[in-house]
Amino acid sequence: MPTPDIIVRFLTMIIPLLFAVTLHEVAHGYAAFRFGDYTAKKAGRLSLNPVRHLDPFGSVLLPALLVFTGSPILFGYAKPVPVNFHNLRNPQLGTFVVSIAGVTVNLLCAVISGIAYQAVMFVSNPAGTGPVLAIIAQLLLYFTLINVILAVFNLIPIPPLDGSKVLSVLLPPEARRSYEKIGPYGIIVLVVLLMSGALGILIRNIVGPITYFLLGR
Repeated sequence: MPTPDIIVRFLTMIIPLLFAVTLHEVAHGYAAFRFGDYTAKKAGRLSLNPVRHLDPFGSVLLPALLVFTGSPILFGYAKPVPVNFHNLRNPQLGTFVVSIAGVTVNLLCAVISGIAYQAVMFVSNPAGTGPVLAIIAQLLLYFTLINVILAVFNLIPIPPLDGSKVLSVLLPPEARRSYEKIGPYGIIVLVVLLMSGALGILIRNIVGPITYFLLGR
């Protein structure tokens, strides 16, 4: 039976996560919309309502499993926003902008929430924050951390992550064709890196310093 402390921890982590993954996906859809692809708009996926983007496993079950098993970090994802890259005006630039949009928004959110967290801690009573400020501080802390995790993870240039599309656009045509052949095996590569611990080490060594800097710690 989950204790009240674990339930509170889950809520203060799941709320920032839902908004972070929602903003990530909406950014992809909006960028595609600006470049002429209306797929996400027609599917009603440009909404900031997290319910429209929920993935039953990635948005609820996976985060709950991590929290209730005592994981020090929280991770999750939303349903990918549908994008038809063939509809984009200026396909090369459009693909780059659409692919990098989610990461860009996550980094921007991390910076803003990090500054807000520092402001809350600055105005707090030195003897300790009140319950309301303490909850706000926790929400901002997790929102900063989760956005940094999403940005760093999605920049890894392994399909189907955003970083793979960004790298593909930047490569010369011949190298791009060779690189895109690993697409079907991307998930396998990610699983191997995750199981070996290499992915966790890579993310921690980047996420930790960035998050501490943004939180002013």
